[in-house]
Amino acid sequence: MKKILGIAGMLAFAALASGCKEDLLESTPYGQLTSAQFWRNGDDVVAATNAIYAPLLNEDGFAHTEYTFDNCSDDMNRAGDHADETPLELFTFDASNSHLLLTWSTKYEVISRANAVLINAPKVQMDEALRNRSLGEAYFLRGFVYWRLSLIYGEVPLILEADAVANNYNKPKATLAEVRAQVESDWQKAASLLPVSYDAANAGRVSQGAANGFLTKLYVYEEKWPQAIEAGTKVTSNAAYKLASDYGQNFQLTTENNPEILYSLQYETGWTTDNSPAYYHTPQSFGGWGFHEPVKDLVDEFEAGDPRLSYSVFKPGDKVERGPQGTTEFTADLTRVTGYAFRKYTNFTPEGDMSQSLNAPFLRSADVYLLVAEAKIRAGQSGDAELNAVRTRAGLKAKTNATVLDIMHERRVELAGENERHQDLMRWDKAKLIDIVAHYKKDRGPFKPGRTFVKPKHYYFPLPQRQIDLSNGVLIQNPNY
Repeated sequence: MKKILGIAGMLAFAALASGCKEDLLESTPYGQLTSAQFWRNGDDVVAATNAIYAPLLNEDGFAHTEYTFDNCSDDMNRAGDHADETPLELFTFDASNSHLLLTWSTKYEVISRANAVLINAPKVQMDEALRNRSLGEAYFLRGFVYWRLSLIYGEVPLILEADAVANNYNKPKATLAEVRAQVESDWQKAASLLPVSYDAANAGRVSQGAANGFLTKLYVYEEKWPQAIEAGTKVTSNAAYKLASDYGQNFQLTTENNPEILYSLQYETGWTTDNSPAYYHTPQSFGGWGFHEPVKDLVDEFEAGDPRLSYSVFKPGDKVERGPQGTTEFTADLTRVTGYAFRKYTNFTPEGDMSQSLNAPFLRSADVYLLVAEAKIRAGQSGDAELNAVRTRAGLKAKTNATVLDIMHERRVELAGENERHQDLMRWDKAKLIDIVAHYKKDRGPFKPGRTFVKPKHYYFPLPQRQIDLSNGVLIQNPNY
């Protein structure tokens, strides 16, 4: 699958566009392409569908920039040397921040490619099952990107099929409710069109489980508890999406596409971008750049004997096996700043070098189990079964009459470094379950001092100033920026 995306994606992109467009307002009017140019048969549709995935692998899409937004959390330090990452962590950023511009452009490229498939695939003579799968992938990926845009910026323009056909890209922001409604619609359509699972050759394509899992997340954010439980149960009750028998299998090359992995970015050395999440999380001493480092406060959150700590974090004294390069003892001076590093993004080649082929999971069944548990607890039901499925997999004692505080702890340690913590804290604050201003004001050690979170300003990042300038007044900046 990784090589399929690499080859077919590049071919499709060459056929679809004259070049990678930097800005939303300069997007290619894909709806105007004719069948003589590209949309001739099922192979073209599959190649175009593969091309939707490609921008996701870009460092400005998800490999790096997405994780810089979680530097805001209490879990990690921005250990890199990029100047624009410091204000993101310290809540002093403004609309000129480069990460905000680059991730916007990359995400709208994904939307543009998805729209192209949704416009043209229905017109092509091809196998119906393959058409449905391709449409399902396009709906899912468009919904996924609008979901991430809604978390980062809140209100954003909705560019859909009719807009692509009419070359209508200069649109005002839709409301958050409208964006979320579009996400829900796209994921519901995806769930109805996608297969339950794939053979090994297509491992990594999105499935029904991915769509239902993300619907669960959407409904939890919207506090729609019955819908969240219903969607999530479609994952937790399906053996096709069972938890891996061992937590570490989710972060190892040989088992990285196991059934628990509902959606992950597929990386392959030589076929995808050089700048994978492995590069940004792996310490420099092991061949990476070590831009995101966990802090002691996160390490201390793990219960004694929780094996997830060793799978998640390199800590002083750990023995690191590197094949022919032997065993290295991990020491604090091997990191840039905090003395710790994220282990779950680091694997080694047979030669002992850092591997760039390790995938980056963006949704695991364990996440869905915890979301269902939270939905049940907040709806006045017991979430013990789902919570304990995750805990007992880790060999920990089961909880009885679990509370939201138990969910908060479990999500932090289970999903450490997986780009969930900051968003979790903000949604819990909005629900008045925590006080995020006080939470972020707390000094958590020399590498995570207290910071000033301003509500409601910092619930969302500002829209990129360049996009506002290009719109000639159509796009309005988010409040307080």
